[in-house]
Amino acid sequence: MKSDPLSLLMPHVERGPSARLPTPHGEFDLETWQDHSAGVEHLVIRKGDLAGAHGVLVRVHSECLTGDMLGSLRCDCGPQLQLALQRIQAAGQGAVVYMRGHEGRGIGLAQKLRAYALQDQGLDTVDANLALGHPVDARRYEAAAAILKTLGVASIRLMSNNPLKLLALREHGVQVLDREPHETDAQPHNSAYLATKRERLGHLLGD
Repeated sequence: MKSDPLSLLMPHVERGPSARLPTPHGEFDLETWQDHSAGVEHLVIRKGDLAGAHGVLVRVHSECLTGDMLGSLRCDCGPQLQLALQRIQAAGQGAVVYMRGHEGRGIGLAQKLRAYALQDQGLDTVDANLALGHPVDARRYEAAAAILKTLGVASIRLMSNNPLKLLALREHGVQVLDREPHETDAQPHNSAYLATKRERLGHLLGD
């Protein structure tokens, strides 16, 4: 029996402890997932039994301490996370796969703050990363795909404005039925950031 070449590239993820998570949006199950390849723990915030389920609402959300925890207005990460939980609660089923190690599009928290300082001097988020010697986007999605496969999700509807994220998940064997637009309101502090995402990173955002 031949091995699946794709499976050989998938990271080893292992489900860890889980607990009930009451939130302002409703009650979810919180699970840790050890990514042995990257040496980090990811999280799944899940509602309902996803094994064998089709068309599951899923957000693959990149860790953003400044946005998710501190409510930074420089990005749209915190509002996107909260919107995803709202949408999953309304649907009665779904998951947020919270990817640790994705801070600053994969450059880490300290480098992200250095990029912020460069942005305050006039660079956009793309050029700031490049000026620091980093890729524009260093994130990878093999672990997210491995987690969804281990959960037994048959197919998903991806809550994202980033078409490259959809393509990456499909490349790693996740059946993505559709991309669900996932926009939040712009405000003065992040309007330039959102414009850069739209114009330079190809995110599908309104004007």
